[in-house]
Amino acid sequence: MTTFSRRDFVTSALALAAGSMAGTAFANGYPNRPIRLVVPYGAGGGSDFVGRLLAQKLTETQGWNVVVDNKAGASSMIGTDAVAKSPADGYTLLLADTAHATNAAVVPKLSFDPVKDFAPITLVGSSPQLLVAHPSFPANNLKELLALPRSQTRQYSVGSPGQGSAPHLLYEMLKLKTGMELVHVPYKGGAMALNDAVGGQVSMVINSMPACMPHIEAKRLKVLAIASPARHPKLPEVQTFSESAPGILGSAWYGLMVPANTPADVQRQLDLAIQGVLKLPDVHARLSNAFVDSMPAGSPAFTKFLKEEMARFQDVVKQTGVTQTS
Repeated sequence: MTTFSRRDFVTSALALAAGSMAGTAFANGYPNRPIRLVVPYGAGGGSDFVGRLLAQKLTETQGWNVVVDNKAGASSMIGTDAVAKSPADGYTLLLADTAHATNAAVVPKLSFDPVKDFAPITLVGSSPQLLVAHPSFPANNLKELLALPRSQTRQYSVGSPGQGSAPHLLYEMLKLKTGMELVHVPYKGGAMALNDAVGGQVSMVINSMPACMPHIEAKRLKVLAIASPARHPKLPEVQTFSESAPGILGSAWYGLMVPANTPADVQRQLDLAIQGVLKLPDVHARLSNAFVDSMPAGSPAFTKFLKEEMARFQDVVKQTGVTQTS
């Protein structure tokens, strides 16, 4: 997890000051009316939590009027399409997440271009994906699972939040790397899959850390592996996927985007303001308590990360033929 030095906080303070001064200097007086932050999911989930936290803090620190608009449906595509077709004036923002990259890979024809129709502002944070199972499951980690006879593992099921979702594609990566085949069970949402794992109706589930942790802390489920680059400080005893299957990574991430062709000065002001908010100690603490880890900030880092994510998922789809089903 990223730590913040004194230099980081000084830089953040200077950035906030510069952003504030720049806001008064821009000829268009941006912003001079409410800003809509589109969260392409319903209320109550991880995206909604992150979006509302950012909206609250931008309003408090910048004096802006930032309003969250939950526009759910079609695996985030309804809300994302709405932002793509909005005026490029800085008054409509998108809280993008992992589905922005997976949809580009698994949906044959999107109503928007996930790259050309958007300008990435900054990454916000990410939560690693976990492979979890009922406490009675015979393997205690991924290494033990991979050591079981293939005739046995083929009888086990793995649930995901849906066909073509990031957890499903993470399982497909694991299958490609190790040759271990499980029975994939797509659910309409991760909560249903986790509840069935608790009840023993499905052998394992892949889902993000925030969704899994309440069950783990209550000892209703155990963790077999985490898809982070290194062992996580909040689950230090849990091995990574890469320890048994090198190169397998997966997370639920969040980032801010605006429609393409939004004026560069507006993009810079948004970037400075959001980065300053993300470095506030109380924001960092609230994200950390929700198992959301900091990520590299700024448009170049987000652009590079998004290209790498899309390429990884597209490679999996190319090898497996996975598509999204309604």
